[in-house]
Amino acid sequence: MPEEFLVAQDLHKSFSADKAVDGVSFTIHTGEIFGLLGPNGAGKTTTIRMLSTVLEPDRGDATIGGHSIRRDADAARKLIGVCPQELALYQDLSALANMIFFGRMVGLTGKEVRVQAMAHLELVGLTEKAKSKVGKFSGGMKRRINLAIALMGHPELLFLDEPTVGIDPQSRNNIYQTIEDLRDKGITILYTTHYMEEADRLCDRVAIMDGGKIIAMDTPHQLRSRIGSPETVTLEDVFLKLTGRNLRD
Repeated sequence: MPEEFLVAQDLHKSFSADKAVDGVSFTIHTGEIFGLLGPNGAGKTTTIRMLSTVLEPDRGDATIGGHSIRRDADAARKLIGVCPQELALYQDLSALANMIFFGRMVGLTGKEVRVQAMAHLELVGLTEKAKSKVGKFSGGMKRRINLAIALMGHPELLFLDEPTVGIDPQSRNNIYQTIEDLRDKGITILYTTHYMEEADRLCDRVAIMDGGKIIAMDTPHQLRSRIGSPETVTLEDVFLKLTGRNLRD
């Protein structure tokens, strides 16, 4: 069996009377792309914030590379790279300057920070834009540099929170290929998206959350098989059947 890199056990988190996460447990194996799906308000973001050590759980725990997020958060944090949905970029700085700034934030110094910055810019196809201001980038280019920044420091676990939202097909395809290359290199990935076709293409397994709980977890193929022929049923069909068609906004 593959090694378990992330193990979440009975995570709970409430905000006043609102139970945001209610007993969430799952494992992610080393080198696996694990999708965390759910409608707005399902508890995905709160779960990720706990796993990335931004929020402390009310109950439960998780280990990342063997390190508890409650008892050894600093060690767990060193293994994590986060690509947030909200772009965290300095618009007036060049792509390279952004990379170097965030590289120093994770402890890189000297020649190494520049070497990694250029390597990751090449990975996402932005080498020729290294000296260009990020504020002039297209939406797809900003998403790609956002991913490149998350790779600074060579994390072993990546949290990718809707990394392709609102971008052109070419940039989306580049990000897909980059993610698959990272998986092939042994990096473990937790992936959230509202695009079901993305999860079907990229994820080895997916968990569907609703109301703060995981209501289904399996491979995309097996989830599709639960409600019909996996050749004709889509993951979106499964998602809507499990979570309903009512608007959540």
